[in-house]
Amino acid sequence: MAKTKSYFFCSECGYQSSSWLGKCPECGKWNTFTEEVVETLKKGTGSKNSSSVGTSTPKLIGQVTTSETKRISTGCSEFDRVLGGGIVPGSLLLLGGEPGIGKSTLLLQTALRIPGKRILYVSGEESEEQIKMRADRLSEMPQGVKFSEKDSDKEQHKSECYVVSETVTQRIFDDVDAVKPDLLVVDSIQTISTDVIDSSAGSISQIRECTSEFQRLAKESGLPILLVGHITKEGSLAGPKVMEHIVDTVLQFEGDRNYGYRMLRSLKNRFGSTAEIGIFEMQGDGLRQVTNPSEFLLSQRDETLSGSVVAATLEGARPMFIEVQSLVSSAVYGTPQRNANGFDFRRLSMLLAVLEKRCGFKLGAKDVFLNIAGGIRVNDPAIDLAVAVAILSSNVDIPISGRYCFASEMGLSGELRSVSRVEQRIAEADRLGFEKIFISKYNARSINKKRFGIQVVEVSVIEDVFRALFG
Repeated sequence: MAKTKSYFFCSECGYQSSSWLGKCPECGKWNTFTEEVVETLKKGTGSKNSSSVGTSTPKLIGQVTTSETKRISTGCSEFDRVLGGGIVPGSLLLLGGEPGIGKSTLLLQTALRIPGKRILYVSGEESEEQIKMRADRLSEMPQGVKFSEKDSDKEQHKSECYVVSETVTQRIFDDVDAVKPDLLVVDSIQTISTDVIDSSAGSISQIRECTSEFQRLAKESGLPILLVGHITKEGSLAGPKVMEHIVDTVLQFEGDRNYGYRMLRSLKNRFGSTAEIGIFEMQGDGLRQVTNPSEFLLSQRDETLSGSVVAATLEGARPMFIEVQSLVSSAVYGTPQRNANGFDFRRLSMLLAVLEKRCGFKLGAKDVFLNIAGGIRVNDPAIDLAVAVAILSSNVDIPISGRYCFASEMGLSGELRSVSRVEQRIAEADRLGFEKIFISKYNARSINKKRFGIQVVEVSVIEDVFRALFG
């Protein structure tokens, strides 16, 4: 017989308690406990995958044999870059993002384009007909892949994608046994439930148990599994925090739905670096990978206007040059307005205070608007100098040459501080054809300027930059 009991779970970390608590003893959050009625089955009546992962005896680490594991290529270089070279067999991956950002499109497109593999796409949100309608909008083969006239060559690159609409883990495991796929995609984990416990799908206990069952399946069979996860209104992954600890890789798909750009970030990766990002453009026939984001984002800068400069930033380990736009005007109302799109508002206020104190500009009575072109959000501190120059350019109404770029962090005393990977930024600026790049003199000490064709301008304080640009 099944045993029914009521438990209280913390919605932040998944901590379980037999009674309601005001403050979670695990994460310290207040008023996060919700009650769930859980019906647990007796041992032996649950899933066939509910056993522990294998049985082994302790060994010395030197006695453990390793082999070169061949990763599964997704057919998309941007996706492979974020994963560290491809999908590792037996790994469990979690992809999160806002509703409508393109998570299902990315995974369905990946399932259709992995060459020579058998994919099982499980959807708990759509029927098979709806999945087929969405698949018809996507390109059948990746861009740039061409086949010979032989049918054997076409079949070698063709993928087999099976789709099923299912929400119970035990029946999903039966489908896996029947299809024997090379990759399993589950969209989404919040819609999946297990018969082991009796609570509604999407509850903390169901998400935790279902994720654990998929982990056991991946580790025992060597089948890589891709899970789609919802996010909360605060932007974090919905469900208990333990879910992120269970999976091997946590990916975040983000972007502004008013723009076509999407970024794929790795928040956790046991088999690769978390410093890489993938950039995509949403189009009518699916997602198109952007291999050179700098030229893509700067392609609309035909005229040189005041308040527009180029910043040499880094997204992960990839250099990316973006346009920073600023508008400074006299305040019409009593209180000056401050607005920043794609940039931290509090940091903008700090930079304005530094400019007023160190450069003598009276910006306290003026409206200041800042925008990062393309809908990109930047957290790299090296953008500080570009933001300050854009504000100064708009204030004095003097344009900055489009062949100049900037990369430096600015301190509270107006000093320009060094940034990471400056040689990589300079090399990318040289490749894109910029004439000058302004960096901190502390960065210039460790680089060889003769290696680059671009002129490297060393500056120590913001006043030096102002004199060099505006005289």
